[in-house]
Amino acid sequence: MDPADHKYFTVIDYVIFALLLVASMAIGLYYAFTGGRQSTTREFLFADRSMKCLPLSLSLMATFQSAVAIIGTPAEVYANGTQYWFIGCSYILGLLIPAHIFIPLFYRLHLTSVYQ
Repeated sequence: MDPADHKYFTVIDYVIFALLLVASMAIGLYYAFTGGRQSTTREFLFADRSMKCLPLSLSLMATFQSAVAIIGTPAEVYANGTQYWFIGCSYILGLLIPAHIFIPLFYRLHLTSVYQ
């Protein structure tokens, strides 16, 4: 890659970025003003143990990645190619054991985290 070859945001990039920021802000403001249905800490943290597998899995995936990784990974793949996908494959393999051994154990023991 030529160091003189700089990549800049175009107008469409700024529009998409602004739309994502507005959507995130709108979701936050909506739930801030409507109050939500959680009234206890248990309902807020555990969803009263009523969540199904898909939303729970998506929540775990979202908290597993840091914000820097979420923002930086597309730029890394764009700049250096798709070999970065091997890290994603290793995440899948490396999380199968904890997902099948530790998470069910924590659930049965009613633990919030490994530090309890």
